[in-house]
Amino acid sequence: MKVDAKTEIYGLIGYPVKHTYSPPMHNAAFNGLGINAVYLPFEVKPENLKDMLSYAKAVGVRGLNVTIPHKENVLRFLDEIDTEASLIKAVNTIVNKNGAFIGYNTDGKGFVSSLKEDFGMTPKGKNFFILGAGGASRAISFSLALSGAARIVLVDAIREKAIKLARSLARNTSCEAIALKREGRTMKEMILNSHVLVNATPCGMKPRDPRVIDPALLHEGLYVTDVIYNPGMTRLLKDAKKRGARVSNGSGMLLHQGVIAFKLWTGKKAPAKAMRKALDKLLK
Repeated sequence: MKVDAKTEIYGLIGYPVKHTYSPPMHNAAFNGLGINAVYLPFEVKPENLKDMLSYAKAVGVRGLNVTIPHKENVLRFLDEIDTEASLIKAVNTIVNKNGAFIGYNTDGKGFVSSLKEDFGMTPKGKNFFILGAGGASRAISFSLALSGAARIVLVDAIREKAIKLARSLARNTSCEAIALKREGRTMKEMILNSHVLVNATPCGMKPRDPRVIDPALLHEGLYVTDVIYNPGMTRLLKDAKKRGARVSNGSGMLLHQGVIAFKLWTGKKAPAKAMRKALDKLLK
């Protein structure tokens, strides 16, 4: 990679960011298309977020990804926010458009694209059961609803979060949205009548994490996906596979949210195969 005075700068802001897989993925894309650009990780403490964005704008950074813990706080420092990002109330991608920083959220759209790639499925008319009602769930839920999902059922350890998200979905989209308690017969019935079950929580990243759901509730014919991509086979996915369900992890969502961000930044179609190759190398 040659870096000179004409090299454009892109990057990721978060705290911490040492674990990120995004730089190799995006740098592979720039190299694949012969674009003179570099993608760098920037570790930014919450109290320094405003100053970082001012600096990035001053030096002409062309685009940024945003990760934990800045996805929500960054909204107040942007010049404009895309409609879907406004509904989600979180931004994961910033585009520098003629000196103005515009915020987008590509996480949910990346999930929708991964559904098509992994399962050959589109959300239209489908029923989804989602574990978790945090940031990842909010992005996924709104993108599914805006893509024509028929019903979204939400379950969270803090039920108030699920209720709040369900109300927001019902108010802003035409999708049926339901918040359920974790226990009970209704939960079993809802899973039985769902096409896809999604784990949108971080539970499963560590070997000692508890099960996110009773394996007996999983069934053949169900599609089960986990937003976690490391490890590649979480306890949930292992349980689901044993029960005859089709499974996929979060690597597709990670890839496709990056593909969409790349297009927003450059106006060019991202070389998804090169990005996938770089990502798979890291995950192995």
